Amino acid sequence: MVVDATLATSDPAICAVGDIARAAHPVLGTRVRVEHWANALNQPATAAATMLGDHATYDRLPYFFTDQYDLGMEYTGHVVPGGYDRVVFRGDLDAREFVAFWCRQDRVLAGMNVNVWDVADQVKALIGSGRAIDPRRPADPDQPLDGLG
Repeated sequence: MVVDATLATSDPAICAVGDIARAAHPVLGTRVRVEHWANALNQPATAAATMLGDHATYDRLPYFFTDQYDLGMEYTGHVVPGGYDRVVFRGDLDAREFVAFWCRQDRVLAGMNVNVWDVADQVKALIGSGRAIDPRRPADPDQPLDGLG
């Protein structure tokens, strides 16, 4: 079901959340339908505010984590196949300890940290800034992630 950023449908008296909601995302600039329990957990507060006349927007970035054998991964943001023009890597791919950034026009759309911890908030801030950055900067381990956005 297509909804706006407040999670209201074409009928403003009806809201939709969770797997069925393809919501306009104010940070990502596109409609996103996320099949993950986090949406079902976090979207209802925005829908309730909308129903009560507050019209808050749901701007939480999509996020998931998974552990696959010896790999731990956290993914933040959203990018569709072909919706990026560059992937920038930071870290050691051979050691399977890196952060990957999907970018379009030097703007970070999504990031995934693989066996690198405590960077999800910085990746989220970088995506949320919406600013174009020099793509060499996130690849440089001497550049702090929290100073890029």
